[in-house]
Amino acid sequence: MDATTAAPSPQQAGYTSHFLSAPDGLRLHVRSYGHRVASSLPVVCLHGLARTSADFHALATALAGDPAEPRWVLALDYRGRGESGYDRNYNHYSLPVELGDLIAVLTALEIAPAVFIGTSRGGLIAMMLAAARPTLIAGVVLNDIGPVIEQKGLMRIKSYVGKLPTPRDYDEGADILRRLFGAQFPKLNDAQWLAFARRSFKEQDGRVVPNYDVNLAKSLATADFERPLPPLWHQFDALARVPVMVVRGANSDILSPGTVAAMRERRYDIDVAEVPDQGHAPFLAEPDLLHRIANFIVFCEISARQHH
Repeated sequence: MDATTAAPSPQQAGYTSHFLSAPDGLRLHVRSYGHRVASSLPVVCLHGLARTSADFHALATALAGDPAEPRWVLALDYRGRGESGYDRNYNHYSLPVELGDLIAVLTALEIAPAVFIGTSRGGLIAMMLAAARPTLIAGVVLNDIGPVIEQKGLMRIKSYVGKLPTPRDYDEGADILRRLFGAQFPKLNDAQWLAFARRSFKEQDGRVVPNYDVNLAKSLATADFERPLPPLWHQFDALARVPVMVVRGANSDILSPGTVAAMRERRYDIDVAEVPDQGHAPFLAEPDLLHRIANFIVFCEISARQHH
């Protein structure tokens, strides 16, 4: 396929787009799957650093279309990613600002409480939300992230964000991603790499460009990865009253088995799923894993009822 092939409209793709204002007026984009169901908890999906809401399409479609428990699923594009506005000040690409944006979206759409599914940076935002606004959270899935983040993985991420070569088309984009992530995702086939490229790049003015503001790299430039990041145990402990599920890619260099063990020591009841042959971060698209996440959300609902 050439780079000019039109993407399906959102309705064809199974979701609708909402555009909302951040506290500073920047335009934020949210994908909405399914419909608000009074009796069931909504699900809010939060993507990784240089990722977009598109990462959750398989999961959101499955949850919204579940014949037994159809759910309303929302996936937010942070500022500077996907279809959200790009910020002229790259210093605003920060966790506190992104947390404020999330709270504004939840308030505007009258969502509380919800189950949050946070991939990587999205999991950090979910933990921060638990510390800041505990009543908004009924459960959390942390996808390949925990309170301790491995240096090696951070260095790897810093090495490519905002620095990818510009592909001529999506096929070349798939090749770039395969070279970058092949060791972490050794079992992906050509179609999966191409789908990954279509989530990672977009067409703009006849060119294929990253699906995020490349100035995001500048927000990382000041981070000193020689020194360990302060661990987020306080934020993790803020999840003490809600169910927690941890998904770890078996090949992950961001979430170590040691950190998962330490999380379990603090919370013996954590549901842990390890995804074979995937690294940082698992795609959340395998049927078995989707089924486990759906069951976990039902458990969150039962738990929320018992606490009321």
